[in-house]
Amino acid sequence: MSKVKHSASFEIDQPVAELFPLFSAEGEKSWVPGWEYENIMGGTVLYEGYVFLTKNHDHAAADAVWIVKKYDPDDYLVQFYKIEPKEKIGVIEVKCFQLDKTRTKVQVAYEYIGLSRKGSDFIANFTQSGYDGYIAEWKIYLSRISMQRDENLLRTGTGTRPLLFF
Repeated sequence: MSKVKHSASFEIDQPVAELFPLFSAEGEKSWVPGWEYENIMGGTVLYEGYVFLTKNHDHAAADAVWIVKKYDPDDYLVQFYKIEPKEKIGVIEVKCFQLDKTRTKVQVAYEYIGLSRKGSDFIANFTQSGYDGYIAEWKIYLSRISMQRDENLLRTGTGTRPLLFF
């Protein structure tokens, strides 16, 4: 059995209270290209034990079962188990830190444990530099959300948040 863990962080000009909800099954639909999930729990509000399914996304070569391991919105922390049967198990953690009213630090860690030769091969090729590039894309995609929000505010002339976030 092989194992790997990588972590990276970035800072972004978005308030933590608006950014953190985007790291959920439903929230990712607004910023992750091609993100689709199967909601098997009925609701979209996260809680520990919440389960959803994805197909071939996010380092997945197979369908994946996601389970919320830990959810602490007051501390801006979410952890997921990502299970790809007969291949690998992932533990994903996203932690946000409020730097000021409009700026947030996002720390993301991915740990994978191989369950088979195919999973171990993935782990052997899952490098820190590749991971850093992957997380850099997160910042680009999330920055687009911020730009869309700012454009909406300029267009409408209001100080309210656009519905895009909820």
